[in-house]
Amino acid sequence: MMAAHTFDIVILGGGSGGYAAALRAAELGKSVALIEKDKLGGTCLHRGCIPTKALLHAAEVADHVRSAASVGVLASLEGVDAAGVRTYREKIVAKKFAGLEGLIKARGITVVSGSGTLTADHAVQVGNETYTAPDVILATGSYSRSLPDLEINGRIITSEQALALDEIPERVLILGGGVIGVEFASVWRSFGAEVTIIEGLDHLVPNEDETLSKGLERAFRRRGIRYELGTRFQTAVQDDTSVTVTLENGTTHTGDYLLVAVGRGPATADLGLEEAGVAVERGFVAVDDMLRTSAPGVWAVGDIVPGLQLAHRGFLQGIAVAERIAGLSPVPVPESQIPKITYSNPEVASVGLTEKAARAEHGAEAVDSYEYSLAGNGKSEIIGTSGVVKVVRLKNGPIIGVHLLGDRVGELITEGQLAVAWEAHPEDIAPLIHAHPTQSEALGEAFLALAGKPLHAL
Repeated sequence: MMAAHTFDIVILGGGSGGYAAALRAAELGKSVALIEKDKLGGTCLHRGCIPTKALLHAAEVADHVRSAASVGVLASLEGVDAAGVRTYREKIVAKKFAGLEGLIKARGITVVSGSGTLTADHAVQVGNETYTAPDVILATGSYSRSLPDLEINGRIITSEQALALDEIPERVLILGGGVIGVEFASVWRSFGAEVTIIEGLDHLVPNEDETLSKGLERAFRRRGIRYELGTRFQTAVQDDTSVTVTLENGTTHTGDYLLVAVGRGPATADLGLEEAGVAVERGFVAVDDMLRTSAPGVWAVGDIVPGLQLAHRGFLQGIAVAERIAGLSPVPVPESQIPKITYSNPEVASVGLTEKAARAEHGAEAVDSYEYSLAGNGKSEIIGTSGVVKVVRLKNGPIIGVHLLGDRVGELITEGQLAVAWEAHPEDIAPLIHAHPTQSEALGEAFLALAGKPLHAL
């Protein structure tokens, strides 16, 4: 017999977008059922953002030990203990998971374990149970894509299997030079592996400003990370000990593993969406500016919505939908105002328009830009990083893009977001003081230069 349960809001998916919506809705006095087939926190907490950044921190420590003598500290790297790194990563994830579970419980949110299917009457069915609400939020996230005829098995892996490896590969191939590909390339190189990235487009991190892409490529060359750009993948053949990849130009590469990092697809299959009247386009849920789907009372957030697939975008959208359901009117945030960070060594961070996109949108004569090298920044010299700050503005107008390359620059991008979102002019920011010595001074120098009064730059 089917049992029915009624709530104000039912949320399908307990990842970044789903749990953020649940927390905000509960805060606003709504009764919430949060349905999750795996673990609260989703990909970000268990297989994505948090565990990969833990790996990147371990990689950073390994690099620091290798270079310790350059700052007068006597130390040597005996090796990387894969099991120890895994234990460290798992402890962090477990602690964050426990904290999230406690927060959800404290807010009085009902958590339902199981796979849900949307029905036509504002309900989600989980086994023999039905959860009904005036509003349903879809937040089912994404999965690792592959290419046609490239099966994920054995030594051909995605980021999920890469995280679970109990060894440090000696040679690894990475198909895809986007965020996931370059982050794993950075980790494995720091751990001592030989790494080759294969990217079909002309640059690594091809969605970033070309200045950052070229700078990252130079940095990777210095680190000994090899890459093939502008050549498409053709085939991959594996045996018990290796994988050999052939490219369309006939070049071959062999490694212990092939990491397939060609992007993530929306997890919308087998959810009953079309049958419930929810329009789906190329696998993504179609939404309006308010994140409403084509089915009344059904909303969608996060990676299943076309656009940037970022955890903090999911948070933002989940909170916004919860507030709209509660009768509030949060302002939609354009994709161009959402910061992006690639946590490789060096880091890449950006917000707003690239110079190329700005010139295409506003006209070449209407755009100005300035690049400030981190070589002129005292704190960057101290921590041993090179890189660049690039700011794009409309001539006699606001800042419309901020682009950063260098160690730790991800911590600076919020200032860039504020400048872009508030349509600040460089002249507005130039009088403000950036503490010395900090890397944030590099942003200040770029703003000063665009305001026509450079201090430490010509």
